[in-house]
Amino acid sequence: MSTESQPATPPEQPAPGYVKLAMRNMVRKRGTSLKHFALTFALVIALFVLLSVLFRG
Repeated sequence: MSTESQPATPPEQPAPGYVKLAMRNMVRKRGTSLKHFALTFALVIALFVLLSVLFRG
């Protein structure tokens, strides 16, 4: 008989990866993700337009 008592712990599962967590958050917060994507896209296009106006020859 062993005198050591082992705590009842569930078998260790690997922690979910960063990409998996990011995908889960995107699905959960769909509206916010789409809004941020659209805002980023619009700002990049605006930056390109501004640079083309400033540096037109």
